[in-house]
Amino acid sequence: MITHRSSRHQWLAAASILFALWLSGCTQTTSNTAADGKPSVVATSTIIADLTEEVGGEEIQLKGILQPGADPHVYEPVPADSVALEKANLILYNGYNLEPGLIKLMNASGMKARKLAVGEAVKSLQLDKGKGEVVPDPHVWGDADNVIQMVNAIRDGLIELSPEDKQKFTQNAARLTSELKQLDTWITQQIATIPADKRRLVTTHDAFQYYARAYGMAVVGTLIGISTEEQPSAQTVRRLVESVKVAGVPAIFAETTINPALIKTVAQEAGVKLAPKQLYSDSIGAVGSDGDSYIKMMVANTRSIVEALGGKYTPFQPTGKPETTSLR
Repeated sequence: MITHRSSRHQWLAAASILFALWLSGCTQTTSNTAADGKPSVVATSTIIADLTEEVGGEEIQLKGILQPGADPHVYEPVPADSVALEKANLILYNGYNLEPGLIKLMNASGMKARKLAVGEAVKSLQLDKGKGEVVPDPHVWGDADNVIQMVNAIRDGLIELSPEDKQKFTQNAARLTSELKQLDTWITQQIATIPADKRRLVTTHDAFQYYARAYGMAVVGTLIGISTEEQPSAQTVRRLVESVKVAGVPAIFAETTINPALIKTVAQEAGVKLAPKQLYSDSIGAVGSDGDSYIKMMVANTRSIVEALGGKYTPFQPTGKPETTSLR
C-alpha cells in the first residue's frame, strides 16, 4: 500500500534528481563558454593560433597551447593542456602528425569539443622516409597559397561554432586572404632575384619542401627528416657536407626551434657560411620579433634566404590592408 507520505517522498526524490541533472547540464554548458559568452577555441601550434586570431578576432576566446619557439614535433603535453582542451568548444590543430603528443592527448581523453585538422585541408606532399615508408609532410604552411585553404577551413569552423558571427569571420578571412595572395606573389618575385644556380636550400630538418616547390627552389639536403625527433648520424652529417660542396651553395640555414650546433659543423666542414638569420620553421617568433605572425615569419624567412643566396631583397608592402585590432 502506497501512503500519501511515501508518495510525497518519492516525488521529492525524483524532483531532486531532475534538479541535479538540470544543474549539471547548466554547469557543463557554461564551463565551455567564456564569462562574456564568447565560444572557447583552442589552437595547438603557434601558426594555427595566429591564423585563428586573425579570423576570429574579438568574437572568440582563443587559447594557444604551444608558445613561440616551441617545437610541436617533440612537445610533451602538461596537465594545463588537458584542462584547456576539455574546456574548449572547438580544437584547431595542424594534423598530418605535426603535433603527435597533443593529437594523442586529444584522442585519448574523449573530449567532446569538435576537432578540426586545419592543415589537412591541404593535400599533402608524400615524403619517403626510407625502407618503403611514405608519410605526409605536415609543413603545409610553407606555401602561402596553401594557407588560404587553411584560413577558409578556420573560417568555416568558426562559423559553425558561432553562426551569429558569420559576417565578421567572413570579413576577417577575406582581409587575411587578400594579404596572403600578395605575400605569395611577393615571395615568388623575391626568389626570382636569386641566381638560378643558387636557388637551393640546405636546412636542419625537412620543413621547407612546400616553400621550395611553390617558389622555384630545390632542397639539396637536410640533417634530419620531417620530424625533429630524429637524430642525425655521423654518416648523415658527412653525406650532407658532400652534398653542400657539390651543390655550390653560398650559405646554409639553421632554424629557430632546433639547436644549431650540428648545422654549424656542416657549414664549417663544407666551407660555406651559415646564414646570419635563422629560419622560422615550425613556430612563429616571440612577440616583438621579426617573425611574430605567420606573414611576418614568411617575410623574415624569405629575406634571410634571398640575402644569403645572393638575391636582392625588397620589403613586403601589402596594399589595401585596413587597420585591425590585435588580441596580443
